Amino acid sequence: MKALVQDMQGDHPARPCVIVSNNHDAGGIAWAKEQGIATEVVDHRPFGKDRAAFESELSKALDRHSPDMICLAGFMRVLTAGFVTPWHGKMLNIHPSLLPKYKGLHTHARALEAGDKTHGCTVHEVTPLLDDGPIWGQAKIDVLDGDTPDALAARILVQEHKLYPAVLRRYCVGMTSVLYL
Repeated sequence: MKALVQDMQGDHPARPCVIVSNNHDAGGIAWAKEQGIATEVVDHRPFGKDRAAFESELSKALDRHSPDMICLAGFMRVLTAGFVTPWHGKMLNIHPSLLPKYKGLHTHARALEAGDKTHGCTVHEVTPLLDDGPIWGQAKIDVLDGDTPDALAARILVQEHKLYPAVLRRYCVGMTSVLYL
């Protein structure tokens, strides 16, 4: 989130209008407030398994700021078709694998267990299917001997901070080719 916001300056075609989290203690919320960016927190826990009720409150929080699009970054909640569909073509996410490989969680451990020689991250359009939308960018790194999931995650995070802002910039101006770093 910080990498996206920090890139949205000068000639960037987008500006952040709100940072939303489901966690009051998220570091990004405090940072956004320091930057003068509006924030909203919608804690999912009071809703239990009622995703529709949580997503309704999430939508209300977003509606107060009238965003043109949504960039998910570390928002670790599965969103239903009821939430995602109205945002068709206007919601991006970053995922720590080279999709379509390793959808879901524990991507780094899964890549190591499979003996992959390369790993990376993907920016994709969000659809109702988990980690399944059109791919807009990917960055690859080599898997090194002795890598652990944490070591791999740290090196991939560096690539995520380069890839996501670059893809967002291109996406906002209608560039449709996939960016590979």
